[in-house]
Amino acid sequence: MGESISVILPIHRWHEHVVGSIRSVLNQTFRDFECIVVVNGTDQELLSNLPMIESLDPRIKLIFREENGHISAASNTALELAAGEFVALMDHDDLLPDHALYFLALEINSHPDLDIIYSDEDKIDEAGRRYEPYFKTDWNHELFLGQNIISHLGAYRTRLLKEIGGFRLGFEGSQDYDLALRAVGATQPEKIRHIPRVLYHWRNFASAETFSITQQDRARETARRALKEHLEQQSVAVAAIEAAPLSPGYHRVRRAWPD
Repeated sequence: MGESISVILPIHRWHEHVVGSIRSVLNQTFRDFECIVVVNGTDQELLSNLPMIESLDPRIKLIFREENGHISAASNTALELAAGEFVALMDHDDLLPDHALYFLALEINSHPDLDIIYSDEDKIDEAGRRYEPYFKTDWNHELFLGQNIISHLGAYRTRLLKEIGGFRLGFEGSQDYDLALRAVGATQPEKIRHIPRVLYHWRNFASAETFSITQQDRARETARRALKEHLEQQSVAVAAIEAAPLSPGYHRVRRAWPD
């Protein structure tokens, strides 16, 4: 398995789960990876812990950004330095199972022309209990228009992300969905693969303060703006993009009537 993987992990403030997240990357059974930790902002507790983070493993690339450019700018900083053939996206308080990158590498070696890979995922609470597994379908563009099924664990060919310009500022809260929409639009369906395994544990707890949680209305608005652009590029005439019935966090695409 010669394909290297760059795990991008932006951090804007210190949190008790930061080290656990980083260690879940370092504990991977697949060893050919780098972990790019981007420190975004000037949180003093975070800054005081930087030497400890950097000392954890030589595969950690620690980058400090004095200006808080939100997660999109921080992720682009990491993307510029990514040396891996693929980039895997991770949040600063989530966890990877030990075999996550192994199965990514296995999929890459089995299908060398891939551009996008995504896995199943679940949630984990503060006590370490896993729940609400999300067992996804294989690639389904119609379902993807209703929700970001790529999400976590999502991995993209590094070259593709650089070709589409990386993350776009102004889409914070739905920056991953905007990235996925543009990446999907720049490749072919046969180059998108689903791994039917839970390879990501999304930590869900009361004190979580991610942008997409604290500013849900804005996150939904940016998601639908990105979705509208994607459909326009696909030459799909849209009458409306609105909240799905009974599920405001998901999208419903209403196509225009044909002539």
